[in-house]
Amino acid sequence: MNPTVEIAGFIVNRVGLGAMRLCGPRVIGLPRDPANALRVLRRAVELGVGLIDTSDAYGPHVNEEQIAEALWPYPPNLLIATKGGYTRPGGAWVPDGHPAHLRAACEGSLKRLRLEAIDLYQLHHPDPNVPFEESVGELARLRREGKIRHCGLSNVSAEQLEAAQSIVPIGSVQNHYNLGDRSSEDVLEACERRKIPFLPYFPLDAGDLAKAGGALARIAPAHAATRSQIALAWLLRRSPFMLPIPGTSSVAHLEENVKAGAVELSDDEFEALAA
Repeated sequence: MNPTVEIAGFIVNRVGLGAMRLCGPRVIGLPRDPANALRVLRRAVELGVGLIDTSDAYGPHVNEEQIAEALWPYPPNLLIATKGGYTRPGGAWVPDGHPAHLRAACEGSLKRLRLEAIDLYQLHHPDPNVPFEESVGELARLRREGKIRHCGLSNVSAEQLEAAQSIVPIGSVQNHYNLGDRSSEDVLEACERRKIPFLPYFPLDAGDLAKAGGALARIAPAHAATRSQIALAWLLRRSPFMLPIPGTSSVAHLEENVKAGAVELSDDEFEALAA
């Protein structure tokens, strides 16, 4: 299994960090222990994590500010990927894909992250009230202006990926995908055909497989691993373009997640989990 993947011009280890959980409850405001959030981010870099994923909606704005406080100036081998296209009125998640909003969101992320250009900027969610092509078109304009180096998508269908590709090269796709929910299988397959990195979010949800007596519980002891590590190992085995971004607010859990990259499942183990 290849331990790295190329994304947005970076070669990164195939277990990244989703930074969302470093915010407060409901992904609003600061966490109860702000210093711990900074420790998690710094420890991630020490462990060789090459991709940290965030969004202007996390906090909102708090998560990007945490990343800059903890890690700026950024190591040259660290990819900070952020997203725009959600607003958080009253703590809700409301898509806003209007070009003007995406432009303002991108410019705000540039300031908070202390960057001249964002290496990977992702449309967080298609807005049902805005033509998808208009939202992607604005990302293409931001890319031409040098504010974005690579454009990504999140929460999209295979058809939307194809439509976006006709407007601007797509550098990544981030959808909900894990052992317990593979409803984005067709999107993953489309990414594989196009050699586009696929970032599964909430990658540790294994559904019934995680129950006592389930496949994860049977397989984990053979590798001296946790069930979460086996769930991540399955994703890494599933596709060479898979780049999970498990989130955590714990240094111990972060270290556990990173170690999952060294777990090698047998063919039989992989198939037992895939069934």
